[in-house]
Amino acid sequence: MIKVVEVDIEKLTPYRMNPRFNDDAVDQVAASIREFGFKVPIVADKEGVIVAGHTRLKAAKQLGLKKVPVIYANDLDEEQIRAFRLADNKVSELATWDFEKLDLELENFTLIDMQTFGFKPESRQNEWFDRENRKDDSREEGNEEYNDFLDKFEAKKTTDDCYTPEGVYDAVADWVAKEYGVNRKRFIRPFYPGGNYQAEEYRTTDVVVDNPPFSILTEIIRFYCEKNVAFFLFAPSLTLFGSGRDCDVCYMAEGVSVTYENGAVVDTGFITNLDTAKIRAVAELHDLVQTAADAYRKELRRELPKYSYPDEVLTATMISYMCKHGQDLTIYPEECERIVQLDAQKEADKALYGGGFLLSEKAAAEKAAAEKAAAEKAAATRWPLSERERAIIKRLSK
Repeated sequence: MIKVVEVDIEKLTPYRMNPRFNDDAVDQVAASIREFGFKVPIVADKEGVIVAGHTRLKAAKQLGLKKVPVIYANDLDEEQIRAFRLADNKVSELATWDFEKLDLELENFTLIDMQTFGFKPESRQNEWFDRENRKDDSREEGNEEYNDFLDKFEAKKTTDDCYTPEGVYDAVADWVAKEYGVNRKRFIRPFYPGGNYQAEEYRTTDVVVDNPPFSILTEIIRFYCEKNVAFFLFAPSLTLFGSGRDCDVCYMAEGVSVTYENGAVVDTGFITNLDTAKIRAVAELHDLVQTAADAYRKELRRELPKYSYPDEVLTATMISYMCKHGQDLTIYPEECERIVQLDAQKEADKALYGGGFLLSEKAAAEKAAAEKAAAEKAAATRWPLSERERAIIKRLSK
C-alpha cells in the first residue's frame, strides 16, 4: 500500500543532477497548490532526495509551507530511482493538446482565473510562436557520456513552433517560382511571431509560401481556399493527406527530414493550390530541400571542447570502447576505488557521469595499454582477404 506522510520541508533535498528546468513553472504550480491544495505528493528516496516533484518543492517554499506530503520510494533500488526520475518527466512531454476542446473548456470558467495556471487569453498563435520560454542547451561541454545520455531523452519539440531555416525556405521558394512561373516578389509570409494570418490584407497577386502552425493546418487551408488566396505551405508528411481533405489542393509528400530553428525535426512535405494535380512526388524538390536541410544541420553542429582523464581514471565508457575494439581488461577490488568526481572537477561543478574508479599504478598501466591497442584498431583500415589469398593460406597451413 502506498503511504503518504507529512514531512518537514527542510528534510527534503533537490537532486543535484536534476536535468529539468522548472523555474518557469513554479508560479503556476504555487497557484495550483494555493487554489486546490497539495494534491500530488512529492516522491523522495530514503535519504530525502527528490525523485519527482522538484517544481512542487520550490512552489511549496514560495508559499511558505512548513510540511508537504511525501511518498518515499523505498521499494526502488538506485538505478530504478534514477530511471523513474527521468521517466516521470519524459512521459508528460508525450501528451499533446486538442486545442478545440481546450478552448471550449476554458470558456466555461467564471470564478477561477485560468491565466493563473499559465493559460493565456490571447490568440494561441502567440503561444505557438513564443520563443521566450526556450531554454539554453543543457548539454555539457566535454561530457560526452552525459550528452549521449541526454540525446536518448531529447524532448520532442512542437511542430507549431517551426521557424524555417533560411536556406531551406529559399530552396522551396526558388522551386515554386520556377515551377509555377511566379515572381518571388509576390511571395508573402504571414506566419511570424504575433502575426495573424486571417487579418492579413491579401492582394490577388499574392502567393503565400510559408510554414504555418501544423495543428491548425486544415483551418488555414480552408481559409485560403475560401478567400481564393494562392498558397504553397509546408506540412508534416506523415499526416499530409489528413489536412485540407475537403479542399481542392495538391499533396506533395516529399518526406524530407528538416531540422527547424527551434530544434524540431519534422519529415516535411507540402500542400498547395497552385497545382492541377492531386498528388505529386517531385524528386527535384526533394533533392533541393534535402541539400539545404543537410547544410543547415552541419551549421548547427558545434565542436565542444573534450576533456580527457588521467590513466588512473576508469569509466564505463572506456571499458565499452575497449570491448568494442577487441581488448580485454580485468581490474580486481584491491586495485580500484569508486569515485563520483575528481577534486579538480569540483570547482567547475563537473562529475564523472555514471561514476568511475581510481586505479592503482599497475592497473592504470594495463588500462592505458588496452586503450592504446583499441585506438590503434579503431584507426586502422582492415583490408579483407580474397578467396584466392585464403586458398594460399590454407595450402600453406597444411
